[in-house]
Amino acid sequence: MAEQGEKKENPMKELRIRKLCLNICVGESGDRLTRAAKVLEQLTGQTPVFSKARYTVRSFGIRRNEKIAVHCTVRGAKAEEILEKGLKVREYELRKNNFSDTGNFGFGIQEHIDLGIKYDPSIGIYGLDFYVVLGRPGFSIADKKRKRGRIGFKHRIRKEEAMRWFQQKVSAECFCNMGVQKPEHLMWPILSFAG
Repeated sequence: MAEQGEKKENPMKELRIRKLCLNICVGESGDRLTRAAKVLEQLTGQTPVFSKARYTVRSFGIRRNEKIAVHCTVRGAKAEEILEKGLKVREYELRKNNFSDTGNFGFGIQEHIDLGIKYDPSIGIYGLDFYVVLGRPGFSIADKKRKRGRIGFKHRIRKEEAMRWFQQKVSAECFCNMGVQKPEHLMWPILSFAG
């Protein structure tokens, strides 16, 4: 029989990665955009989707409905693997502003070759945006077509919970696996994220 002082975690409250969205915005259609699509295809092994401009912006030379960006959505173990590479480039550090009020977080990297992709002179170097959507078991009821439900207030993910999950799972996991003592600058309490 379990001890009375020991409180079990509710498995329905467990946070997990629902999806990882990768985005490269080139700002123009043509050859540069197709090369950016090749970068995402090499990284994910999936066919990326092209995004169109919503408005015409003359100062940037962008026309409405012109393809200007490419993105890809990754789920499961592959999402965790790619996120691990991206966080390694960022040295496992995120600011408080990287987290949204709904418990998701995002960050960007300057060069895609930092992720371990071999440099190809014909492709060039592209920056990359990562956006991680967190979820709990039962979140799919809000996405259903028939008999759609709403996620209860207590079941929603808040910013502080996402930050705590990031500290416990991602940063602690990365340094424990390598057998290295966690550096002092990564031992922040929950409220001391760089603002």
